[in-house]
Amino acid sequence: MQIVVVDRLVKYYGDFHALKGISFSVEEGEVFGIIGPNGAGKTTTLRIIATLLKPSGGRVTVCGYDVVREADKVRRIISYLPEEAGAYRNLSGYEYLLFIARLYTRSKREAEDMVEEAIRISGLGDRIYDRIKTYSKGMKRRLLIARTLMVRPRLAILDEPTSGLDVLHALHVRRVIREYARSHGVTVLLSSHNMLEVVHVDFWQRKVQPALGFLNFHLGVAHGLQILG
Repeated sequence: MQIVVVDRLVKYYGDFHALKGISFSVEEGEVFGIIGPNGAGKTTTLRIIATLLKPSGGRVTVCGYDVVREADKVRRIISYLPEEAGAYRNLSGYEYLLFIARLYTRSKREAEDMVEEAIRISGLGDRIYDRIKTYSKGMKRRLLIARTLMVRPRLAILDEPTSGLDVLHALHVRRVIREYARSHGVTVLLSSHNMLEVVHVDFWQRKVQPALGFLNFHLGVAHGLQILG
């Protein structure tokens, strides 16, 4: 099943032509990467898929729902992590995760299960009970990735998911994304300007978990994204 279908997507910012008719699709269970330099249009593409921007032309669907006409339905089945996301700094990591979980379910048990899984995903250990304002940038990023995945969306959209992480923690996050997609059937759409980042994910899929599918590379050129087969 195709979870995401992007068909001749166009986006203008005034006179600036940010996206020039790109097309691609993402199959269920894939970890699908968009790669390109800063300013290539990666974030614009993800924000349109996440219903935060309206396209200037073309069409995008998520699980068959049009991201413009059926935005509310799309929002119920996705989770989105922007590159520059924040968290409530005066809460502990645990309190923040529980707050988010309770937005998704009224069941105390389900909320606690979400938080327990998020703690495992984050790898923060006992630091999860410290206030977020004491966290490093990398620790905050791991917390936010855990928040995005713990709700088990049909589609997780991660913009530069390992931004700000050191090598060891970036490896941890890559492993978590791979294992989470495999075990929960979550489709992951991520972006990166780092070629090594996408090569690592590609290794997981092609070498370790071929059943997850393949990784397409989208290289940003000039003012848009060009698809490389």
